[in-house]
Amino acid sequence: MVTLEDVARQAGVSLATASRVLNGSTRQVGAGLRARVEQAADELGYRANIAAQTLARGASNVIGIVVHDLTDPYFAALADGAMRAAAGERLLVMVGTTHRDPEQEIAYVATLHAQRVRAVLLVGSRTDDAATTARLRGELDRYVAAGGRVACVGQDLLGMATVAPANRDGAAALARSLAALGHTRFAVLAGPPQLLTAADRCAGFVAACAELGLPAPRVVHGPFDRDGGYRAAQDTGEATCVFAVNDVMAVGALAAYRERGVRVPEDVSVAGFDDIATLRDHVPALTTVRLPLADMGARALELALAAGDRPVVERVQGEVVLRESVRRL
Repeated sequence: MVTLEDVARQAGVSLATASRVLNGSTRQVGAGLRARVEQAADELGYRANIAAQTLARGASNVIGIVVHDLTDPYFAALADGAMRAAAGERLLVMVGTTHRDPEQEIAYVATLHAQRVRAVLLVGSRTDDAATTARLRGELDRYVAAGGRVACVGQDLLGMATVAPANRDGAAALARSLAALGHTRFAVLAGPPQLLTAADRCAGFVAACAELGLPAPRVVHGPFDRDGGYRAAQDTGEATCVFAVNDVMAVGALAAYRERGVRVPEDVSVAGFDDIATLRDHVPALTTVRLPLADMGARALELALAAGDRPVVERVQGEVVLRESVRRL
C-alpha cells in the first residue's frame, strides 16, 4: 500500500507538507509544492485517508443518504439527484437503505453521527407512529447539536429542512382530471394505512371525489410495492378507473389485469403517482402525477448544506400527466 511517506519522499517535501496538501489541512501550501505533491500522489496511485481528513477538519467531506428502498425507482431517482449535486460540491456519498424499518433508520442516523459526516439526508415517508418519529427526531437533534446538517424528503414532522411533495393536492388534481374524462366509479390501491405518503394520496383522491359528488372510491390497502399493487388489483370491483398511490403499485396492477385478460384501458383505466423514468416507455404509457424527483434530491442536499437556525420547508407540487393507460368514457 502506498503511504503518505512514500508521496512525500517522491515529491521531495516534508511529511507535514504532503499531509497539508492531501489530507485537508486549512494551512496554505505554495502552488509549486502543491503541484509536486499532487503529481507524486497521481504517479504512485495514493488515495487520501478520509478518516485523517475528518480529524484534520473536524467534519468529513462525506454525506449520508438514508432511503427506504433502493430497488424502488422513486428512491433511486431521489438519491441520484442528491448524489449528482454532491459531486458538484466535491462531496462523497454513503447510501443506506432501511427496508422501511424505522428502527434501522434511527440506527443509521446514530452511526452517521458517530462517523462525523457533514450532512444527513432522510428520504422517505414518515409513519403514523408518533413515538418512533419522536425518537428519530431526538437522534437528529443530537446530531445537529454536534454540528451536523440535516434535510428530509417527505412530511414536515422532524423539525428539519424538508422538501415536501404535495401528495394530497396531486392526488386530488388527478381525481378531477379523471372525472373530467367521464369516470365516476373508482378504486384506490391505497398502500399501507400507516404510511403517511400513501394515506395522504388516498385521502386527497377520495376527498376530491366527494367534492365532485361522485360515489366513494373502493379503497384496497396492501404493501407499497409492485406485489402490493398486483394483489390489490384482484379486488377493484366494478371500477372503470383504478388509482394506485405509486407507480410501482400501478405496474403490479397492470400485470394482474394482463394475466386475467382484462384490457387496459379498454376494460379498465389505470393511473399512478410519481412518474418514475423507468416506466415512461411502458405499454400502455401510464397516466400519473409527475414529481421532479431528481431535482427534489438535489434541493434536499442544498437545504442541508445551507441549513440555518430556522428549518426551511419547500412544498413541491405534482403535475398530472394523462397518457394511454386511461381512456375517455
